[in-house]
Amino acid sequence: MVILCADVGGSYIEFAQSDAGHRLTHRQRVPTPTQDLDLFVAALASLVDGYDRAIALHIAIAGVCAPVTGRTRAANIPCIYDVPLRQVLMQRLQRDVLVANDAHCFALNEAMQGVGQGHDIVFGVILGTGVGGGLIVHGRPVIGPGGLAGEWGHGPFITDSALPGRAPMLPCQCGQQGCLDTIGGARGIERLHTFLHGEELAIRPILTHWENGESRAIETVNIWLDRMSAGLAMVVNVTGASIMPVGGGLAHQARLLHALDEKVRSRILRQDTAALVVPGALPAESGLAGASWLKS
Repeated sequence: MVILCADVGGSYIEFAQSDAGHRLTHRQRVPTPTQDLDLFVAALASLVDGYDRAIALHIAIAGVCAPVTGRTRAANIPCIYDVPLRQVLMQRLQRDVLVANDAHCFALNEAMQGVGQGHDIVFGVILGTGVGGGLIVHGRPVIGPGGLAGEWGHGPFITDSALPGRAPMLPCQCGQQGCLDTIGGARGIERLHTFLHGEELAIRPILTHWENGESRAIETVNIWLDRMSAGLAMVVNVTGASIMPVGGGLAHQARLLHALDEKVRSRILRQDTAALVVPGALPAESGLAGASWLKS
């Protein structure tokens, strides 16, 4: 069965055709129109034009889509904010459309053909510019009301006394303070390092200094490991996930993920000697390939 797939980000729309084996072909990329809904729809229409209208379009999007109302929220694509995107696209494109969060698609792809194969419960972890996630149970994503399941990066995990040393209770875009999202991704580690040491460094030098045993970088990373492992250990204890593939820029930092994995496994209730937090096997095509696995 052929499925059309799109991975919609704030800069580009990646497009491909997926066959019955979920192999991607006919890949294209066009800029994402972010300010005008008609132009946004037209961009997708240009990609699916020429395909039989019986072929569905599955979309991974850098945002959330409420399953009941269909309304979409995407910070980087204001033209679709609070728009019932699936309904609009089905009407305008005259074909069936499914829309899902890109972190859910990443987790689904890892569960079906990545490191999560053979695991009943998979929690995909995004450590990129920020923090995200997706829960897959028996091959299906758990969406939740408002499409917000899997958002482990939000909630007041950081308080004045929660961390060794000093720690920033930074305001989060969700409206709370002290969310893991404020320190969790690459920019978050940079922010944490600046707060602790008054030194502005990019993520790569911080991690290089950490690997070389520099004391300030060690303090930064140790605080990061402490808080992030607390959040992920809670996820494991609540969901029973037996594997946590990681996507996003920090997925390529093998030593950092190994340290995070060890810290998480030291904090969960069950005894587990197998690696739990591991790099995803298929991050480069997670949005497109993950969208191909979506079911209505």
